[in-house]
Amino acid sequence: MTAPSPTLAAMIDAARTAGERLKQDFLEIASLEIRHKAGLADPFTEADLRAEATVRRLLGAYRPDYGFLGEEGGLVEGADRSHVWIVDPLDGTANFLCGLPIFAVNVALARDGEVIAGVTHIPMLGETFRAEKGKGAYLNDQPIRVSNREDMIQAMLAVGIPFAGKPRHDQFYAEMERLTPRVTGIRRLGAGAVDMAYVACGRFDAYWEQSVSAWDMAAGAIIVTEAGGVVTDTVGSPLDLMGGTVLATTPHLHDALLNAIRPLEAVAT
Repeated sequence: MTAPSPTLAAMIDAARTAGERLKQDFLEIASLEIRHKAGLADPFTEADLRAEATVRRLLGAYRPDYGFLGEEGGLVEGADRSHVWIVDPLDGTANFLCGLPIFAVNVALARDGEVIAGVTHIPMLGETFRAEKGKGAYLNDQPIRVSNREDMIQAMLAVGIPFAGKPRHDQFYAEMERLTPRVTGIRRLGAGAVDMAYVACGRFDAYWEQSVSAWDMAAGAIIVTEAGGVVTDTVGSPLDLMGGTVLATTPHLHDALLNAIRPLEAVAT
């Protein structure tokens, strides 16, 4: 086992500390005031805000000069313009509010736009996924690798399904038509951070989403890559954290999946 660096250890501590309070909030869901962002299908609560504040406080104490990009508070630039924490304090809020224990705290560190460390902590399951560049990926300090399944017919996939207010519903319908006859199964957990972590440890063979934010995928990108996987956008270009799409998969399935999820506009032309 490769011990985490001091920076990664600080990220793990921040994610787990926020996660402990989220576990308490999860047991007291009825007392939380539910608010919404752009529409009724995108809720958040004081639990989200509190978790982000906790992570920001702890990481700020460790590296006060770094910038901070959080789902709830947006970007706060730091004196050090090269380094930015990228945080989703509660990925899977809808699950959380429905009483489903599938949600995560996502913490990543980017240097000059490249993710160099990531943590995905799933509080209710007691699972902490972590990775840093060049040092492998781990689940609760045990090394992990992506699956070695090579054939689509054996593949178990995960996908982010567009909900009300999200774009590209027709694209999703086309993807399902192309893929469901060819694979073992397709799942939607409701938390992209968990989907990506599960690709890293071989529970899923791939995850993709056509409308996703940097904080949803930053930590998972390095965890999957360090576990031997491939992470690109959904047309096969190098991942752009601000590009809005992601495909995380095993090397064996990457090309086949790119073809299966090709944009409708590309088919039309």
